[in-house]
Amino acid sequence: MTASRLYLPKLESPPLTILEYLFARFPRIDPSIWRERVSRGVVTLSDGTTVSEDSPYRHGIFVFYRKEVPSEPAPAEEPLIIHRDEDILIVDKPHGMPVTPVGQYVERSLLACLQRTTGLDTLAPMHRLDSETAGLLLLTTNVDVRGQYHRLFAEGLIEKEYRAIAYIKDAANRMHWRIENRIERGEPWFRQKIVEGPANAITEIELLEQHEGTGLFRLVPRTGKKHQLRVH
Repeated sequence: MTASRLYLPKLESPPLTILEYLFARFPRIDPSIWRERVSRGVVTLSDGTTVSEDSPYRHGIFVFYRKEVPSEPAPAEEPLIIHRDEDILIVDKPHGMPVTPVGQYVERSLLACLQRTTGLDTLAPMHRLDSETAGLLLLTTNVDVRGQYHRLFAEGLIEKEYRAIAYIKDAANRMHWRIENRIERGEPWFRQKIVEGPANAITEIELLEQHEGTGLFRLVPRTGKKHQLRVH
């Protein structure tokens, strides 16, 4: 798994040691965990040195460390590689597996699993899929083409399509919807909300089937706002 990195900024009142800064920067991680990592020599600096308990705080460098959790939930399914060439890899991501390390999932995140099985530390996802969403994910294997694929997504030249099941209160009398509105960050920070203003989020929705109060929908986002499909 690729190490995480943290930049040490210039501070008006810097701590005496790097370890003290890590304590303050990550208050939810018990200091004993950082001390244990440092004792194992797994916290390093961008100049190649290893952090010790007495390493003085120095701004302008990076600290490298690996996220660790005591135990990780076992995935219900393993990812399946659909296509691989010298530039890209396409994988079928299962339900319940986050794309990148988060929370309890570090080594069992999709990215970590693929880096282990392929031996490619250069893998990088080009778009997002939520943890509970299954489907095809495009990753680049060649850093030289990464910018090109980012531009394709940014310019809307790659179309993404989703299937979703939702409750229908009454028999639907429409089969197609085009949702256009403005989505911005809400409160708390991880939520999104619809606000007044020019539309920045567009989704095409088609009802494919309905049965006993539920409907199968086809969702085609024309824009890529965070949590857009959930909001729409």
